[in-house]
Amino acid sequence: MNYALIFAGGTGQRMNTKTRPKQFLELHGKPIILYTIEVFENHPDIDGIVVVCLEDWIPFLRKKLEHYDIGKVIDIVPGGATGQESIRNGLVALEKAVGPDHCVMVHDGVRPLVSPETISECALSVARFGSAVSVTPAIETIVQENNGTVTSIIDREACRMAKAPQCFNLGELLGAHRRAEEEGSAGFIDSASLMSHYGYALHTVATGPENIKITTPSDFYIFRAFLDARENSQIFGL
Repeated sequence: MNYALIFAGGTGQRMNTKTRPKQFLELHGKPIILYTIEVFENHPDIDGIVVVCLEDWIPFLRKKLEHYDIGKVIDIVPGGATGQESIRNGLVALEKAVGPDHCVMVHDGVRPLVSPETISECALSVARFGSAVSVTPAIETIVQENNGTVTSIIDREACRMAKAPQCFNLGELLGAHRRAEEEGSAGFIDSASLMSHYGYALHTVATGPENIKITTPSDFYIFRAFLDARENSQIFGL
């Protein structure tokens, strides 16, 4: 079966908002994280969802899930001190609820424009190859630098930008997290880097350029533009 682990434990300092964390900023009256959850809620291949959330915001999120009639959320668990710890908390809760032998799709709570097609392709990739890392092509020149000087230019045709979801066998991903915890390794930036470090093969799935992570104010306006374009296409039949 396929489960989503949506983590939204960050405070969103780069968003420069003083009122609430970025995942709870509202667009058209709905928090960003609800848009994200709804994509997985409405996907027929997703059997359940665990959300990792800032502890003080869990009651607020529960009310919103009820208001928007979200039925697939199995549990909401508090985040940790780091993203790595937050994801581990969610994996532990998910394994406790459903067992280890399932596909888990780890996804950012502030990445609401992921397409149903990407989710479907990720599920197929995990079933066939054991992993799925969503990627987009690099569209800018990629350079390496040292002390302000470019040391090499990398062929961007061979480069991809890692996005989310990042998907693995639940038991294997949790096992890697537990190994990292035992070794005191707390610096992995995402699930792909963690699994690569421990020798797992990573298979890529192409995702659309609209699958952005809402991190800065400009990302928020891009998200709003996409939603407005979708609404206009429904109204005008475009």
